[in-house]
Amino acid sequence: MNDDGAALVLLSGGQDSTTCLAWALERFAHVETIAFDYGQRHRIELEQRLVVRAEIRKRFAPWAERLFDDHLVDLGVLGQLSETALTRNVAFHMEEDGLPNTFVPGRNLLFFTFAAAVAWRRGIRNLVGGMCETDFSGYPDCRDDTIKALQVALNLGMDRRFVLHTPLMWLDKAATWALARQLGGDALVDIVREHTHTCYESVRGSHQAWGYGCGTCPACALRKRGYIAWSEGRSLS
Repeated sequence: MNDDGAALVLLSGGQDSTTCLAWALERFAHVETIAFDYGQRHRIELEQRLVVRAEIRKRFAPWAERLFDDHLVDLGVLGQLSETALTRNVAFHMEEDGLPNTFVPGRNLLFFTFAAAVAWRRGIRNLVGGMCETDFSGYPDCRDDTIKALQVALNLGMDRRFVLHTPLMWLDKAATWALARQLGGDALVDIVREHTHTCYESVRGSHQAWGYGCGTCPACALRKRGYIAWSEGRSLS
């Protein structure tokens, strides 16, 4: 395959990665997806990502022709090494070092490294992830400088010219909702609302305007706040 026309998207099953998948499907002729099972507390996202793929295939014929293989990688050792709120059933709080206890050390570094290994084998040059520095979560592996440095390291270590794309890096959550609508109209917004999973509590809960979730965990709060801001902005325009 032509590696310039192919992309591998880190698809967790959440809002951000689903929007990134749509972004990639608009730009590349061959798109594959990859996810990681690291013993995450909200592992329901691994089920929802398959629903998201199926819904995109059903509702977007041009994208369906570009959407190819899916890969699931077992990174259980990461969960075994981590003592975080995403890999243990503990309350969410800020640590003494200023980082939230939802930070899983090394997670995004490993995700991109394993994605690059799969991409190397598949002949894919473009890697796409939903990391975002604007909606600052306190995760140092979501920062633009980290991603740029990692791209250099991967290219040196694998003797390739990977390009790490982070289309949401400078967008807040309201702008991410807006991007989804720009890419796929109300149909894509509906997929995000109805089928993606962001809630850290791993519960679907009752349906809200912004989707499903507990409504109170840090991920739900951010998603809800962004949806309200986007909705209010649309009503004023």
